[in-house]
Amino acid sequence: MRSDKKTVIFCDFDGTITLSDNIVAIMKHFKPEGIEAIMKDTIEQRISLREGVEAMFALLPSSQKDEIVEFVLGQAGIREGFSEFLAYVRDEGIEFNVTSGGMDFFIEPLLAPFDIPQDHVYCNGADFTDEFIRIEWPNPCQPPCENGCGMCKTTVIRTFPEEQYNRILIGDSLTDFEGAKIADLVYSRSILTDKCIELGVDHVPFTTFYDIMEDMKQKQTQGVL
Repeated sequence: MRSDKKTVIFCDFDGTITLSDNIVAIMKHFKPEGIEAIMKDTIEQRISLREGVEAMFALLPSSQKDEIVEFVLGQAGIREGFSEFLAYVRDEGIEFNVTSGGMDFFIEPLLAPFDIPQDHVYCNGADFTDEFIRIEWPNPCQPPCENGCGMCKTTVIRTFPEEQYNRILIGDSLTDFEGAKIADLVYSRSILTDKCIELGVDHVPFTTFYDIMEDMKQKQTQGVL
């Protein structure tokens, strides 16, 4: 990383900003018929993430929207230090983006207290006009990515050229790994840490956002950020 570049952050939502994965929690709680087979195919990568998520939500009636939102708001939980971390990056003039494979209808109410501009939240949409929930994909894969991501994190990251930006990724799962390969700095937890170790990608493990903030302050003191 170079201190003469602008710094930009791409932060995962489910299991990173929140304490749990909301899509998994929704499916386990509402248990629509046929969900187990779709989840298994998605996890074992027999179908793409986009195909899997689309098929899962297609099992849920649109009439359950309010019930689903209420459930997510009641159980998600925000990771410790997130509010303080946001205040820190704002004070430092560091751009902060949320990059999530989740849906706007539960991300927006959870992020509402934190005043993050809408154009800095990259996620999927949901349409409730039909009988069952239909997922919308405003951020699809662009070449060279052909993974069927749904919300393609590497495509978003590549819109910030590496020549001009120090690109920091914060995440916890396999959906963050392609982005971790092209980021300048990775803060990881859970499966993403395991994957980074396995494939030799540099990373800094974290538990709370206080950990990330302290590491970034240290790097600023060293003149590398």
